This record gives sequence, structure tokens and C-alpha cells, in this order.
Amino acid sequence: MKTEHVDTAFLSQLRSPERGEPLRWDAAAQVLIDDSTDGTFPVVDGIPRFVSDEHLASFGLQWNRYDVAHDDEDRATFEAKTGVTLAELSGLRVLDAGCGGGRYSKVAGEAGATVIGADHSSAVEKAAQLCGHLPQVNFVQADLKRLPLEPASFDFVFSIGVMHHDADTRAVFDAVAQFVKPGGRLAVWLYRRNQWWQEWINNLLRRRTVDMPLEKLERWCRRGAWLGGVPVVNKTLNKLVNFSNHPVYENRVCDTFDWYAPRHQQHHTVAELRSWFEAAGFADVRVLPPEKSGRLYRWAYRRNLIIGSGVNVQAVRAR
Repeated sequence: MKTEHVDTAFLSQLRSPERGEPLRWDAAAQVLIDDSTDGTFPVVDGIPRFVSDEHLASFGLQWNRYDVAHDDEDRATFEAKTGVTLAELSGLRVLDAGCGGGRYSKVAGEAGATVIGADHSSAVEKAAQLCGHLPQVNFVQADLKRLPLEPASFDFVFSIGVMHHDADTRAVFDAVAQFVKPGGRLAVWLYRRNQWWQEWINNLLRRRTVDMPLEKLERWCRRGAWLGGVPVVNKTLNKLVNFSNHPVYENRVCDTFDWYAPRHQQHHTVAELRSWFEAAGFADVRVLPPEKSGRLYRWAYRRNLIIGSGVNVQAVRAR
């Protein structure tokens, strides 16, 4: 983790989440100060902290506990879910909105981008550790609806599987969209709304799981992860009761936990997400295809039968 020094050049880019004004760094106290409100924000382990993660403890637990980064897979997923190739990233200023454990911030940083990763949870600690070899990648613990950053200052902003974990996905989208420069790009991946009976089963189960103690829920997710390794079952039963069928057991545990633990989980349609981009002043709106291929998968995907699949859109901010 980046604990040796504080990157003052990075700190100078941060702004008051209340007023948007620059913050003053107090090295002795290790805090950023908002002189207009006298508010202070601690910098712990080199990471500015604008929020705590009290109501998002499950995310801190899952990303700090599990090692789910796989370089080749993460690079392929990044390109599929952002619509941006790694070759395009060099020299760009990039915002990872909801960075979690930092695997996609790492992908962008290793491709030559200057990256700021933001997350509401303590997962930023895992992200900073994962990206410790990349001096141009920094992290901030902050609310995506109140980011301490300069608006319209990023060439590329992406958010993969995050915004739908707020009570109001649209509010998060609108807040994040303002950080894209004119001519810059925004890519967003959200959970897809499935068939009514799948939504009913999922809502019924999650009404119980979101109130479980996290350690108890994790034990249940390990059982789901075991099922995810059973041939046939892992491609049929998980269309009724969601559990991951990722090839790696630890990823299956993490993915299943990620589904059942968060308090908020909104599901959306392609038309809905497209309309948000258009209302926010974006053009050249592209609906990105799913990462997986195969005739049967695409047939089920088009009919909204794949639980955990997404709606994925990229667009350009009008100049």
C-alpha cells in the first residue's frame, strides 16, 4: 500500500465536495481542509477519506478479503464493458467511478492512463495495494454523488457494476457524468432487469440475505460457490437462484456475496440507460454487446434470462 508518502500533486487536484473549491493540505495534521466551511478530511495511508463505509461494510469486506484480480481476464472484461481498447488509454486522464478492489484501475494504469479511482468503501485500501507499482494511479474514498473532483476534467470515465448499488441509480449516473470533458467518453455497466419471475425470486431471497450477519452470509455464499463448480447445475439452477459459475472458486464466492449482501440492488433496461445518456447531453450512444458469446447465451441474453448480466452503454459528451 502507498504509505511511504502523500502525493501532494494528487491532493492539489481535489475539491470540496460541498462547494467545489480547492482544499488546503495540512501535512502536520494529515488532513485536507475546506477553508470555506472549516471542514476537514483525513488522509489515511495516502488515501483521502471523505466518507466512512458504515452502510457499505460488505463491499469493504469482500474486496479486502478476496483476491479476484486476473490480469488477462480483467483486461478482456475492461475492453468489453467500456468499449475502449487498451491502446486508446495511453495519456488519458481516467476516472474509475466505483473502483472496488482496483482491478480495472490497474488495467487502465498499466495501459498508460493517469487514473483516479473512487469508491465509498474501504476497498480503496485493497485497490491502493494492487496498484502500488503505478505512481500515476491514486484513490479517494468518497460518495460518487459528491466526488471531490473538478467537473469536466476527465477524458474517459467508466463505472462497471456500481451505480445500481445506490437507492437512486439515476442520481449517481447524473453526478458521475458531469466529470466527463466535452468530447470525452463515459461507459456504464448496470445490472439488467430480468423476467418478472426471476426478479420475484431474487427479491424474495434478498429480503432475507441483506439482513444476515456478513459472516453467516459468507458461509451461504461458499455453498453457492460450490454449486457454481458443478457441471450442468451451474448453468441451469443459477437461472432461478443466482450464484456465480466463474471458473475460480474464490471469484465465485466473491461474486455470489456481491449479489446478496448489498442493501441496494437496482435492475435496469437498455432503453432506460440510453435515455439517461441522452438527457445528460451525450451523443454517439452505443449499446455494447455482452462479453460472452455463443448462440444459446445470446438467445437467453436477448430475452433477459441471464441473471447477473448487464445493460452496457458508452457515449461521447457533446462539445
